[in-house]
Amino acid sequence: MSASVKVGDSVPAAEFPTVFWSAELEDGAACGVPSKLDIAKEWAGKKVVLVAVPGAFTPTCHVNHIPAYIKRYDEFKAKGVDVVAVIAANDPFVMSGWGRINHAKDNVLFLTDTYAEWSKKLGLSVDLTDKGLGERTSRYLLLLEDNKVKAVNVEPNPGAVSNTGAEHALAAIDAAGWGK
Repeated sequence: MSASVKVGDSVPAAEFPTVFWSAELEDGAACGVPSKLDIAKEWAGKKVVLVAVPGAFTPTCHVNHIPAYIKRYDEFKAKGVDVVAVIAANDPFVMSGWGRINHAKDNVLFLTDTYAEWSKKLGLSVDLTDKGLGERTSRYLLLLEDNKVKAVNVEPNPGAVSNTGAEHALAAIDAAGWGK
């Protein structure tokens, strides 16, 4: 898949639905209230690692992709990253539940790209209707600085992790000169 977004581009403004982590959500007895994260405001002047997946709780995303981002969160922070976020076309309750199951707490944000609309604007959506999933976010990695693209990696096969894993994000951060 070829992205239309390129290094140097500003990403479109968006307000991503999310359920922000709080301690009362931890035991699963509460589901939280969705709110919106305005990236134009909240990510202004920040270094952001944004990783997109086709779906929460899907085998590749749940087992092979996102756990390493959570496990290596301290490495991202040590390299000057302000925000680590996961995005998918699932609803905010599912994304919140996925973050809780992965023990992400408030370290990693789990955001909803409703109907993959934002990803479509970037040329980074994929039609998985044949698999019963509909239009989804592709599997991709963006490094953003002040909402400008510093690096973009897109998986050629949305069912595999070859260039969007945490180790690739850390290497891209080094190549971008963050944390130096």
